[in-house]
Amino acid sequence: MTWAVDVRQVTVTYGSTLVLDGIDLRVPEGAAVALIGENGAGKSTLLRCITGLQEPSAGDICVFEAVPGRGADFWRQVATTVESPSWYQGLTVREHLDLVRVVNGGDPGDGHIDELCTTLGLTGLSDSLPITLSSGQRQRFLLASTLIRPSRLLVLDEPEQRLDIRIKRAIAAHLRSYVEAGGTLIMASHDDGFRVGVGADEIVLTRPES
Repeated sequence: MTWAVDVRQVTVTYGSTLVLDGIDLRVPEGAAVALIGENGAGKSTLLRCITGLQEPSAGDICVFEAVPGRGADFWRQVATTVESPSWYQGLTVREHLDLVRVVNGGDPGDGHIDELCTTLGLTGLSDSLPITLSSGQRQRFLLASTLIRPSRLLVLDEPEQRLDIRIKRAIAAHLRSYVEAGGTLIMASHDDGFRVGVGADEIVLTRPES
């Protein structure tokens, strides 16, 4: 079996605080996995380690058989909402999405952006600047910027946050289709219904004992 993500005995500490304690996680290509657990269980921290945005204190992580976060080739395959990108001053929401689509080898005129903006309720915000968006609108814009580009692995941190029921269902269906087409998904989530809609297997993280 080919592992999209292979996490072995990963430990993360912040000073004297133990956040992850010897975590093992293997996700095959074409699977959807949802990390669940109470706040402080280390879900976001594990996602940051998987994307190479944080170095674990101990243990090993491979993403598509390579060290995560190293080089442009990694980011051509992996899309994430774990860390919000910096927006270009003066570019509108639509111009950002066009740019993301083009630089990742897509065609901004193929209708995919329009479809995703309709799904996420962003159509009326096309001419807005990202800095003017509310927190809920910015969450939808971040999702659009992540989902609009080709990828083999999506790493999403609570993608259901601040979405209304209609949009939440539409995004769950979109993610399910992504996985059915061969993509791999790892996400943190607190929403049972959303996870069921995506069809993700649940991995429970517990707060480590100090």
